[in-house]
Amino acid sequence: MHNVDRSWAFGTSGLENCIIHCLGRRFWRKMAGNIKAVTLDLWQTILLERDGNSARRNYIRCENLSRAFAEIGFQVSTSELDSVLKELSSWLSSIWKLDKDVTHFDQVKFIAEKVTGGTFSLEEKQLEKLSLAYASPIFELPPFLDPATHRVLRWLKGNGKGTGLISNVGMTPGFALRKFLEKEEISHYFDVMVFSDEAGVRKPNPSIFKLAAEMLNSSPNEIVHIGDDLRSDIWGAKNAGYKAIHLSTEIGIDKMAEKDPSSLVWISRQLSKNIRQDEVYADGTIKSLEQIIESIEKLDS
Repeated sequence: MHNVDRSWAFGTSGLENCIIHCLGRRFWRKMAGNIKAVTLDLWQTILLERDGNSARRNYIRCENLSRAFAEIGFQVSTSELDSVLKELSSWLSSIWKLDKDVTHFDQVKFIAEKVTGGTFSLEEKQLEKLSLAYASPIFELPPFLDPATHRVLRWLKGNGKGTGLISNVGMTPGFALRKFLEKEEISHYFDVMVFSDEAGVRKPNPSIFKLAAEMLNSSPNEIVHIGDDLRSDIWGAKNAGYKAIHLSTEIGIDKMAEKDPSSLVWISRQLSKNIRQDEVYADGTIKSLEQIIESIEKLDS
């Protein structure tokens, strides 16, 4: 950069050289940008739901688990499994309150212990069978991508931004979500995907954001996080040193699930009510995913 500046100085006055030098610095600062990486939430940010789909997906999960248990020698009805999943939700809620999470297989083992009365030791193949039944509903009744997803992710990659995903999970594990995003042909846009069941912690725990920053080889203050949840996404990201943009919209929300106290969606939203909007400072607010581009350009200038 110093060599370039010296060559500009030839044949110019001191004032002209100063002007050129300053313009050059502004140009390169603009080219480099203040934002080195962008992380996004998944549910209600990229993946959207149709009303009632959470309950329908839960019924599919019970049906699939009932068949899987029958194949390994246990008869259990879908209604019995629905009760077990409600117990599971209560257990998960107690863990989520600590901003921690458990693995997918811990969830499956919890279900198996309840169904079998804790008297049955699962072999690896049997555990895998139950795991597949438990994780598969997202493929049978999928959510849908926000229409702007491909455009936004292409723009991020085209502008040299490291791109990450930081997602809390419910009953659909990280490995299934990776496969789903690959099926939707967007997984290749992400340099990093961090899921709470694999990290052992959930947003807003700062450690899950710091893990993503390390994987993106960026300092937290060089990253902006985008998400819909004030507590998990905005408060969490800001506490980790990130910049944060709040996606404030009612589009793609399963409103039936948000009113059902047995739903993990409801449980997650209740946790978020522990923080008031005036306690959270976002670096920007958008009403639709496609507005991300304009918001990042403003932060980057």
